[in-house]
Amino acid sequence: MDFDLPETALAVREGVGAIARKYDQAYWDRCDADKRWPEEVWRDLVAGGWHSLAVPEEYGGAGQGLLELAVALETLADGGAGGAAAFLYLLTPAFGGLTIARHGTAEQRRAFLPGIVSGELETCFAITEPDAGSNAIGITTQARLDGDHYVVSGQKTWISGLERADFLVLVTRTVPAAEAEPRTHGFTVLLVDVKRAVADGRLTYRPIPKFGTNTVASSLVFLDDVRVPVERVLGVPDEGFAVLWDILNPERILAAASGVGFGSLVLRVACDYAHERAPFGRPIGANQAVAFPLARIRAQVELARLMTYKAAWLWDAGRPCGSEANIAKLTAADAAWQAADRAFQTHGGMAYSLEYPVARLFRDARIAKNIPVAEELILAHIAQHELGLPRSY
Repeated sequence: MDFDLPETALAVREGVGAIARKYDQAYWDRCDADKRWPEEVWRDLVAGGWHSLAVPEEYGGAGQGLLELAVALETLADGGAGGAAAFLYLLTPAFGGLTIARHGTAEQRRAFLPGIVSGELETCFAITEPDAGSNAIGITTQARLDGDHYVVSGQKTWISGLERADFLVLVTRTVPAAEAEPRTHGFTVLLVDVKRAVADGRLTYRPIPKFGTNTVASSLVFLDDVRVPVERVLGVPDEGFAVLWDILNPERILAAASGVGFGSLVLRVACDYAHERAPFGRPIGANQAVAFPLARIRAQVELARLMTYKAAWLWDAGRPCGSEANIAKLTAADAAWQAADRAFQTHGGMAYSLEYPVARLFRDARIAKNIPVAEELILAHIAQHELGLPRSY
C-alpha cells in the first residue's frame, strides 16, 4: 500500500501553491467584501492550465484525474483562498471539464473542452429547487421534447456562478417523478446556452443575499420555455441519473478537498495568533486549553485528507466510491468548522475585528456542513448502506 502522491499530484501542489502565495489574506478579504470573483487568481490558474487538469490532452488539457483536481483545490484553499477555492474548482473544472470529458459525445467534447481549456468558456451546475434540495428525486423542472429541441420550464435555487457562465449543466425531469419506474428513471441532463436564454428572456435569475462565500453569487433561477437542442443532452435521455451521480460524487470529493485545505489554513491562522498573543507574559499557545483543541483538529484534518484522497483515487479507478465520498465530505466539513470555531475562540475579542481574516473564515466554514449535501443525509446513507439499518428517509 503506497501513500505517496503520484508525481502528477505533487507537481500540481507545487504549481498551484506558487499561485496561492501571490495573494494574501487581505486580497481574499477584499474580494469577499466587494462580492467580487477573484479574477486575478482565476486568470493565473487558466494561464498555467491548473483549471483544466482533468481535460484530456487531445483537447489541450493535462489528461489527469479527480485526484489532481482535489490536490489543486486543497492547495489553493490552504494557500489562503479558504472557502472561495471550492467554487474556482467546482464550477468550470469539475461541472464543465470533468463532466463533459467523461459523458460528452465526441462532438460535445470538441465543441466545449477547448474553450474550457483556453478560459473562454465557463460553466455552472443546477439541480437544487425550492421544493427539492437534498431530495434530488423530487425535482420538477420539466424538459419536454418538441421536435429537435427540449423545452425547459421550472425553477432552480442556490445556483452559483450563473452570472459568469456560458453554459449551464442543468438537471431536468423528462419523466415526472410520479410516473418514473424506477424512481431514478426520467432524468435528462442538458447543456443550456445561458447567454442566449437570457437574451431571449427565457432565463432570468435573482442573486440571493448570503451570509458568506461572497466571492461568487448564488441565485434563484427561472426557466420559461428555454429551448435546448437535442444534441446538447449529456449522456442518454431519460437515463441521466448515471451522469448525475458522476457529478455529485466528484462534487462531494472536491468539497472534502476544500474542507481539508480550509481546515489547514484556519489552523495556521489560529496557531500564528496563539504564538503572537502573550497577555500574561507568555504565548497563549503555551496553555493546554488553547493548544489541545488545535492539536485534536490537526488530527481530524489529517484523517479527512486520507479519506479524500482515497475517494478520489477510487473514482479515478472507476470503482464505487459513494460511501467514501460521503465520509470524506462529512469529516472534512466538520474538521474545517471545528478549526474555524477554535480559531475564533483563540482570537478572543479580536475575532470580531475585520482587521483579521478569522471572521470571514468563520462565516465561510459553516456552510460546508450543509452543502453540497447536509451531514444528516450523509449519516443516514452511512447508517443504511454501511451499517445495514432501516432506511430513514
